[in-house]
Amino acid sequence: MKILFVCLGNICRSPAAEGIMQHLVEERGLQDAFTLDSAGTYAGHQGELPDKRMRVHAARRGYQLTHRSRPVRESDFFDFDLIIAMDDSNYHNLRRMAPTVEAEQKVVKMIDFCRRHPYYDAVPDPYYGGASGFELVLDLLEDATEGLLDSLTAEKS
Repeated sequence: MKILFVCLGNICRSPAAEGIMQHLVEERGLQDAFTLDSAGTYAGHQGELPDKRMRVHAARRGYQLTHRSRPVRESDFFDFDLIIAMDDSNYHNLRRMAPTVEAEQKVVKMIDFCRRHPYYDAVPDPYYGGASGFELVLDLLEDATEGLLDSLTAEKS
């Protein structure tokens, strides 16, 4: 299963989702079953590490975020089985970018996999906020990645 996590700049939410999912996959011994990556719908941060604030908050929880930002490419729609958007704006942009109807159907919302945070309709962008925003994003992503992995492993059982 190949999964691409997507946010706007690929420096906060999507690399955190990738790092948390990688951690969960390794914890469950499933690293051979998954290929994970992240990208952004905006290319302005291309080649950069994740935002330092996100790396600090993630490291406190045991996640090392080393991904280098990259933009979404048309080939991603053919290379990945699932393309997971962090919010409605990126969800709609990805669906518009999809080169085929089949590729468009691969685009889903990260928040739809949350089980413990039913009052959120998106993973909010913490970039312009304070520490609590980064912590909230990590809480939502931990919940959603667990839900995602559980749903994918249940399908294979």
